Amino acid sequence: MAVSIKQVTLWRKEVENQPGILAKTLEGFAYGGADLEVVMGYRYPGNEGKAAIEVYPVSGRKVVDVAQAAGLSASTIPTLLVKGDNKAGLGHAIAQAIADAGINVAFLVAQVIDTRYSAVVGFETEADAKKAAPLIKKAKPRKG
Repeated sequence: MAVSIKQVTLWRKEVENQPGILAKTLEGFAYGGADLEVVMGYRYPGNEGKAAIEVYPVSGRKVVDVAQAAGLSASTIPTLLVKGDNKAGLGHAIAQAIADAGINVAFLVAQVIDTRYSAVVGFETEADAKKAAPLIKKAKPRKG
C-alpha cells in the first residue's frame, strides 16, 4: 500500500501530571462516540508535575463540544499523520530525508502494528510540514 500523508490538527491541553487525568480527559470522547485515531499523553521532561494530552480527530459539533468541555483546544503545531507499509530502516530514511532538507522536527511519535506503521510528525512551521510531506512519501530504506 502506498504511503498516505494528511495534515491534521491535534487537540491538546496541558495538565497536572497525576493519576487518572488521561482517563478523565478521554471519558467524554468514549461516551460521546468519538473514534480517536491518535491519543498521546506525556509528562514534560524536567518538569514532572506537568503533562500534555493530545488527540485526533476532533471534528463534528458533538466531538468538538466534548473536546472543549474537556479543556482541549486546537493546537497550532503543524502536524502530519503518515501511514504506510513498514520496512526495516524506514524510520531512518524518513528522518534522513527531513534532515537533508534542513527541516527541524518538533516531535515524532511512530508505531508499527503487524506490517503497517503510522506516525504523527510535528513541525515548526506550515512551510516545513508542506516541504516534508513529499520527502516522507518518497523515502526508501537503504538496502544492506
